[in-house]
Amino acid sequence: MSDKTPITSAIRFLNEKKIYYSTHLYEYEEKGGTKLSAEKLGVDEHVVVKTIVLEDEKRNPLIVLMHGDMEISAKKLARTLNVKSISPCSPDVVLKHSGYLVGGCSPFGTKKRLPVYIEKSILDLNIIYINGGKRGFLVSLNPKVLLETLNPAIVEVGIK
Repeated sequence: MSDKTPITSAIRFLNEKKIYYSTHLYEYEEKGGTKLSAEKLGVDEHVVVKTIVLEDEKRNPLIVLMHGDMEISAKKLARTLNVKSISPCSPDVVLKHSGYLVGGCSPFGTKKRLPVYIEKSILDLNIIYINGGKRGFLVSLNPKVLLETLNPAIVEVGIK
């Protein structure tokens, strides 16, 4: 594996916005998820933030940013958004909307501008690790950056 930082749409976005971040490469494993990336980087899984692309019953896509060690309550999210249902997008649909592969999806520099929702408690952290737009590649930054750059709606839909 190369130690060279990938130049992804997410990295271009962060650079363009003059956002301070650090890069972290690790050996990606299929289905390893945030548990594996946290282990490889020696950090608590709670500070690893996953980018999940979901859709409502009308197939309107959206992004939810959630702690790595928590799940999204689809029922709570649907109630919060006042829609009938929320479900995960297929990998093909994730790629179509975000421009990223599942496992390498970043909320930064997405192909289409998608509404972003963030679990409220993420903003209480000092630092987060979030995908940099490629499998096996995270960036660490202050979570306040998410508020400044993505204008997310704050939600409380996480479950342990």
